[in-house]
Amino acid sequence: MVAEQRFWVARHAGKLTSTLSRRLGRGEGAVIGGRVALALDPGALRRLARERRIALVSGTNGKTTTSHLLAAVLRTLGPVAHNATGANMPDGALAALADAPDAQLAVLEVDELHVATVAGAVDPRVVVLGNLSRDQLDRGNEVRAVAAALAQALRHHPDTWVVANADDPMVVWAARAAARTVWVSAGSGWSGDTAGCPRCGEPLRLTLGRAWGCRCGLVRPRPQWSVRREDCALTDDEGLSVPLSLHLPGAFNLGNAALALVAGAVLGADPLVAAAGLANVSNVGDRYRKVRRGRHELRLLMAKNPAGWAETLPLLEPDASLLLVINAREADGRDTSWLWDVPFEQLTSRPGVATDVVAAGERAHDLGLRLDYGHVRHTTVTDPVDALACLPPGKVEVVANYTAFRTLARRLATEHT
Repeated sequence: MVAEQRFWVARHAGKLTSTLSRRLGRGEGAVIGGRVALALDPGALRRLARERRIALVSGTNGKTTTSHLLAAVLRTLGPVAHNATGANMPDGALAALADAPDAQLAVLEVDELHVATVAGAVDPRVVVLGNLSRDQLDRGNEVRAVAAALAQALRHHPDTWVVANADDPMVVWAARAAARTVWVSAGSGWSGDTAGCPRCGEPLRLTLGRAWGCRCGLVRPRPQWSVRREDCALTDDEGLSVPLSLHLPGAFNLGNAALALVAGAVLGADPLVAAAGLANVSNVGDRYRKVRRGRHELRLLMAKNPAGWAETLPLLEPDASLLLVINAREADGRDTSWLWDVPFEQLTSRPGVATDVVAAGERAHDLGLRLDYGHVRHTTVTDPVDALACLPPGKVEVVANYTAFRTLARRLATEHT
C-alpha cells in the first residue's frame, strides 16, 4: 500500500510541476515533471510501463523523426503514448507515459546513452537503431564505446526485437548482440566514423551497392527489408512492396520511414495500411517548417553533428540564401571542433555564394572561421534574427544545431514581424 501511495503522489506531483512549468513559460514541462516524479518514486517509470507494448527509438541522428513516423504508423492500431517534444531521457519517457495512461502502445525516443536505463524499466517489445556517429564530443566522444554500451543493454533483453539499419557498420556491431533482429537496408550517407571496423579496427571493405565487410568476419547482414529509392518504396525479401509517400525531404528520411514501418509491423501494424499515415507527418518539432517573416520565407532545418550536416547540405535550395546558426550549450556539446568535419566546401558551388551566407549563433565566430577555411564567403552576425537583415528578400534556408534551432523557432513564433 505504501508503494502505491508513493506512486500516486509521484505521478500527481510530476503532472503539477509540468503544468506550472508550462504556465510560467519555462518550457514544455516534460523533463522537470518527470524528474520530480522519479525523485519521489524511482520505480514510477516501471509502473507506468506495465502491460504496454513499447518501442524505443534510438541512434545519433533521426530518432526524433523516426519516433514521430512510428507513432503515426501505430495510431492505425489505437492511441499511442509518445514523447513528441523530444525529451528523450528517463524523465521524458515517464512524462510521456503519464500523459497517456490508457494508451496500450508507446513510442519513446531515447538518447543512446540512456537506452540501458529506460529499457531496464520498460522492457520494450521493440528497439529501433538507425545510425551511430560522433555527437556531443564532450559527452559521448567515442562512438565505439556508445555502440558497446548499446550491445550490452540489448543482451539483457532477449525477448526484445531489434529493428536495425544493416547499412551502418556501428549499428550492426551493436545489434548483433540482440537475440532477435530484423535488418533493414535504410541507407547510410555518412562514413566518417566507420572507416575502420568497429570490431577489430581494420579498414572496412566496400563492395557493390551498400555492401561492406571486414576480414574479421563482421559483414553487412542480409536485410529482410530494403528502401528502394528510385521509386520511393520499401520492399521485403518475399516481394512485398510498400509505397513511401512522405512530405519530409531527403533520402535519409526514406530510411527513417522504413525503420518506422518495419518496427510498426513487428508490433502488429499492416505496412500497406500504416504507410498512409506517414504522409500526415509534414514537420517534426518545427523541423522543415516554413515561416514567413517580413520579406523572407524561412525553412527551418536542424543539423547537430557532422553526419547530420552532411545529409542536410544537399537539401538546400540553390536559389535560397543561407542562415547557419551554431550554439555550444550543454545540450549541444561544448566542443565545436566537429565543425571541421562538416563538408562546408560544398557551399562554394552555390550561385550567389558571395553575398547570401550568414554565420550566426553564440559560436558564430567558430563557424565563421570554418567557413573561411572552406572558402565560403559570408557575413558573421551573432544574433540570428538580426542576421536576417543581411539577407536579400526571398527564400532563406536556416540550418541550426539543437539549442540554436529551438531558441530561434521559439523567437520566430513569439516575436511580431
